[in-house]
Amino acid sequence: MELIYFSIAFVCGLVILQLKLPPLIGFLAAGFILNGAGYQSTPLLEQIASLGVTLLLFSIGLKLKIESLIKPYVWAPATLHLLLTSLLFSGFMLLLGTFGLPLFTELSLETSLLIGFALSFSSTVFAVKVLEQRGEMASIHGKLSIGILVMQDIFAVVFLAISTGKVPNWWALLLVVLLPLLKPLLYKILNKSEHGEMLPLFGFFFALLIGYQAFEFCGLKGDLGALIVGMLFAPHKKAGELAKSLLNFKDLMLVGFFLTIGLNAQLSMEALLAAILIVTALPLKVGLYYIFTNMFKLRARTSLLNSFTLSNFSEFGLIVCALAANSQWISGEWLAVMAIAVSITFIIASPLNTQSNGIYVKFEHWLLNYERKERLSHEKPVSFFQARILIFGMGRIGSGAYETIAQNYPTLVAGVDINPDSVKKHQSKGRHVIMADATDPDFWTDVNHSEVEMVMLAMPKHIQNLLALEQLQAAGFDGQVSAIANYPDQQKELEELGVQTTYNFYLEAGSGFAEHVTETLFNK
Repeated sequence: MELIYFSIAFVCGLVILQLKLPPLIGFLAAGFILNGAGYQSTPLLEQIASLGVTLLLFSIGLKLKIESLIKPYVWAPATLHLLLTSLLFSGFMLLLGTFGLPLFTELSLETSLLIGFALSFSSTVFAVKVLEQRGEMASIHGKLSIGILVMQDIFAVVFLAISTGKVPNWWALLLVVLLPLLKPLLYKILNKSEHGEMLPLFGFFFALLIGYQAFEFCGLKGDLGALIVGMLFAPHKKAGELAKSLLNFKDLMLVGFFLTIGLNAQLSMEALLAAILIVTALPLKVGLYYIFTNMFKLRARTSLLNSFTLSNFSEFGLIVCALAANSQWISGEWLAVMAIAVSITFIIASPLNTQSNGIYVKFEHWLLNYERKERLSHEKPVSFFQARILIFGMGRIGSGAYETIAQNYPTLVAGVDINPDSVKKHQSKGRHVIMADATDPDFWTDVNHSEVEMVMLAMPKHIQNLLALEQLQAAGFDGQVSAIANYPDQQKELEELGVQTTYNFYLEAGSGFAEHVTETLFNK
């Protein structure tokens, strides 16, 4: 049965991909198509979906540091947004009930507040998938979105503890004490796992057993446990490698998650109408995200992209509605309403995020009128000084290129990276590296094009290099551009877009290795 489900998901995902939209829309569509054909979710598919979400949260933890959550521009907008959005959605649904609309008439003040609370959340699964596909997990708006989502997860844990009566037991206290004390031992085990198949197995063991199951045993939310254990390993030098080793497993299992949303929905015209009416209030939720983040000295673009990333309803709403239905506070049809509403917002948010830079450019003048004059330190304009060669993406390839050029022209080259941790590491080594987003239209507008002669695009995601090239051309840059690619078709695409020189990462690495060996051999 599951083979049929994943086959339909593949076909739908492939069709959607040809339309230049995220495949997850196709996976959602596959779930609804199968539902309409009379199929239902299976226990195995539910387990696959649950594993996918757990691995996703563990992977988020590997890239998240606790200090990012305690910053006012993260926890304050998250708290204000949740409180106000819950009240506004509740009032909106009660208002719809006064018109005698089906399903809304059965809501009391308490149940409307409950569903309003569920609608205030945004989808962690969707946001991370979008950010990963665009290579923006390390960006300022990406980290802001993840921080807000983690804060929402904390609120969710408190709610579930109160509503289900599931409170932490005495083992939770022991777990809190033991985890920090065991950190050196856990790091040693990670080092001993080396680089092969043991590394993803290490991730499964700590995400599912030490994270999920241990926290469930202690009366805590298992998914939160996976996130916290991931955060425990975040400072380790192998955290990035561990996350990459789990990537394909996580992505495959999340297909199951998107399938279950459509398969579990009890479709009816009343549920569809109620879902559409609720979705009409989505702009209010998106607008409040923008207003609250903008209040805390963030740039207009950062606030806008964060709002787009979170412009959806969350799968957490399904959990809340299931609890309410089990307690007979609402009818079971509200599960279908929430499933349909979540799906619709995923479909809306996908192209919205794909076109986010274009939308920002279109409304930039208007948005800047409401931008705070004072900015956070990492949101201020940057300076390249005398640099004539800019290298975007200071990973292994970018760093190697920087070192090679700097040997002869130390003052004429500058590196640019989206990750503040990476920038600090390079600056500590004396390299001229600044933090900026190559896909940011404002960044390219501020660059003095008459001084920059060459741009090297060495970012790991092909989409990042394409988006940067798009902004570079829109800003009127007429200097030389070179870019890296992993595959010949990517090279061809870059060349067709006007890149003068492209480098196939795998082929060039091999030829570079051969040159190094022959040079060593013949210089003996």
